[in-house]
Amino acid sequence: MDKLDWKIIAELERDGRQSYADLGEQVGLSKSPCWSRVKNLEERGVIEGYAARIDPLAIGLAVQSFVEVQIRFDAHTDFEAAVLAHPAVVECHTTAGESDYLLKIFSRSADHLDELLRHNLSKLPGVQRLKTVVCLKTIKRHGDLAEWARTTQGRTSQPS
Repeated sequence: MDKLDWKIIAELERDGRQSYADLGEQVGLSKSPCWSRVKNLEERGVIEGYAARIDPLAIGLAVQSFVEVQIRFDAHTDFEAAVLAHPAVVECHTTAGESDYLLKIFSRSADHLDELLRHNLSKLPGVQRLKTVVCLKTIKRHGDLAEWARTTQGRTSQPS
């Protein structure tokens, strides 16, 4: 990726709805070359797609939680399929350490979270143990990946 590609993805990360003309103006290109570069970035998988960012509080999902999950060794495939289909799970990551997975979920209230954990997530295939951390306040959401990746290119460790 060259400097223009980095500028393009940083601008799109900031505002994915801007027109190609506006984007081109921001990065120093005319509309057509800008469009070509964006299409190339999409084809290469650098840009995965475009979506609206929804505020969970605004739609009644007031409780954000992170759930560590331990499962039986033979249940990974079934567990992952169930998580992919589960609407409350907005993120799922495999992890190293005591837990096998880390889930990010949203619920309407503490009671709703309790219901979700006891009668739903605990019943997913292979689940042996859940450990939940409730988020009290989100300080930062949607960081700027493009700028971080650009500034750390070629480094094997993070700056101190």
